[in-house]
Amino acid sequence: MIVESVPNFSEGRRPEVCEKIRAAAAGVAGVRVLDLQKDPSHNRSVLTFIGPPDAVGEAAFAAARSAVELIDLRVHQGGHPRMGALDVLPFVPLRGAAMPDCTALATRVGRRLGDELGLPVFLYEAAATRPDRRNLADIRKPQFEGLRDLIGKDPDRVPDFGPRRIHPTAGCAAVGARMPLIAYNVDLETQDLAVAKKIAKRIRERDGGLPGIKALGLFIAERNCAEVSINVCDFARTDLLGVFTAVEREATALGARVRSSEIVGLVPQAALPPDPARALRLDGFSSAQVLESHL
Repeated sequence: MIVESVPNFSEGRRPEVCEKIRAAAAGVAGVRVLDLQKDPSHNRSVLTFIGPPDAVGEAAFAAARSAVELIDLRVHQGGHPRMGALDVLPFVPLRGAAMPDCTALATRVGRRLGDELGLPVFLYEAAATRPDRRNLADIRKPQFEGLRDLIGKDPDRVPDFGPRRIHPTAGCAAVGARMPLIAYNVDLETQDLAVAKKIAKRIRERDGGLPGIKALGLFIAERNCAEVSINVCDFARTDLLGVFTAVEREATALGARVRSSEIVGLVPQAALPPDPARALRLDGFSSAQVLESHL
């Protein structure tokens, strides 16, 4: 049985910190680290590793412990919403595994993060204990600063595990189980954040857009452009070419153009069009980002 974990950490500008977190996961026997993506603009990193469920759970805890020790959200700034040093920890069924296996794993690891690291933990997606916690964005929306005031006071913000107060430097974490998700960003040839936000609203599912798509508009200072930051939650319903085409169409309607796009982390082969670098105007894409190449 093989499962995948894709934890996101609120650090993308200090390579030495990202490497220590990666090494913590890689040091667990039976785990294979596939990828580490560092994004200075978002000030965020995405680590991907696979293995048997127990080993992957141990590696996720080791990486989380390292993040809690090394990341201080009181001084963290970046383009991406965040609520924790370990911001989100999903488990994904791969070979021989099913969603209940990953839900059980998320519950075990989430409880341990709360008990041993003092992190308030919210279970999300398939592991959620409440319908209003399935959507990660709804949990994270107040971000670290807002949740610092809400946890312990708002009854709707009582965590599933851990203390009823936010960790003073590491915040809180969302732990869950889900199917493969593709993190995909499209940069625009404009500095107008309002354009990116309008495009995001038009393409995301919750506002009547594309099936299985979550999106938000950001401004990326390092590249001096607006960006549509996208989660492709079900590529069988909307693949990457469909997303790219929709963003390009909406940008044109608003008098803007697409500059380039990027895939953050790994991507299933079936989600890619032929000649993906050309079709999607991908920046820095490598065949090593194809998930199946590691299996």
